[in-house]
Amino acid sequence: MSFCFNFDVPASSVKSDGVHGHGLQDEKKDKAAASPQDNTEPAEPAKEAKEHLLPSDPQFLLADAVSETVTIGTLPPLHFLNETVFEKTAPEREDDERILSRTAEQRSDLIPGVYEGGLKVWECTYDLLEIIEKDGETFGGKAVLDLGCGAGLLGILALKRGARHIHFQDYNSTVIEQLTVPTVLLNCQEDDDIESEDDTEGRGKGKAQEKDGCEKTLKEKQGVKDGSPPPKKIALGQSQHLSKCRFFSGDWSTFLDLILKTGPQPKYDIIFTSETIYNTAYYPVLHETLHKLLAPGGLVYLATKSHYFGVGGGLHLFESFVEQTGTFSVDHLWDGDEGLQRHVVVLRFKKPEDTGVGPIRDSCQ
Repeated sequence: MSFCFNFDVPASSVKSDGVHGHGLQDEKKDKAAASPQDNTEPAEPAKEAKEHLLPSDPQFLLADAVSETVTIGTLPPLHFLNETVFEKTAPEREDDERILSRTAEQRSDLIPGVYEGGLKVWECTYDLLEIIEKDGETFGGKAVLDLGCGAGLLGILALKRGARHIHFQDYNSTVIEQLTVPTVLLNCQEDDDIESEDDTEGRGKGKAQEKDGCEKTLKEKQGVKDGSPPPKKIALGQSQHLSKCRFFSGDWSTFLDLILKTGPQPKYDIIFTSETIYNTAYYPVLHETLHKLLAPGGLVYLATKSHYFGVGGGLHLFESFVEQTGTFSVDHLWDGDEGLQRHVVVLRFKKPEDTGVGPIRDSCQ
């Protein structure tokens, strides 16, 4: 299986010493990476949402796992499954949706209504991670939703930085089961191991030990470059970090229906969504999902490209849609000026006085 990446990531470790230092390929390659299909309507019916519960022994999901690490400034290291190894082992993985075989056959990163790109870590995710590092967001005690999560690196960062609970959502159940959950487990495994060492040796040296533990783990992860599996650690079933996480798959409309049925009705202080506005046909349901699930005073962090060739969406069209609805304001946090331009923006509810027409209709107040 060969997926087209628009950024250069070394096989074992990605390091960024400055904001937005990731290599960009030219616009021609970005065009090639986009789906060749011009039809923006889903090719198949929307997928019903469901929640994915962890197996009784989640450790087996990491058997033979080979990972790579991204480190950005002061952020904690984030680990995810090595793409090349994932592709080579795809035939051995459970895949009721057949997205692994179909994306290989069509050599496409996107099949509307079938596979929505969740097996890749797209470059805008790194842009958003760098903005978070620059702004110093800690997420302490906040409820977080990683919408269209893929590997889930944004939600995992919130987990590592003290979020109260984190929900991960992706269109494809195969992505959740075969990529998101193992990646979360991989990171929980490290954090729980560090806390276990702190408990054993004393909290007085906690910070120093955490630093040493992270450095040790990074060396271990870089050491699996030869294909050796990561070392086993404490039982993941006892992970306090993992108990904060829930996992969902399905179309946004059915996900919204499902999540609203769970009581009490959830409200998220932070919603992450990266590379999700490529298809204009999805704008109404995405907007409704953000509208219904964002807490008053909450923030939506959106990372995106200016334009997605082949599927037609992009930031300008989405901003126009948001402006017409009058529910959110959009502020630009970062605008890239190299190659195919990328952006990080934040959405927040408009105040009644900002709309000029009184209270926001159907707002989440």
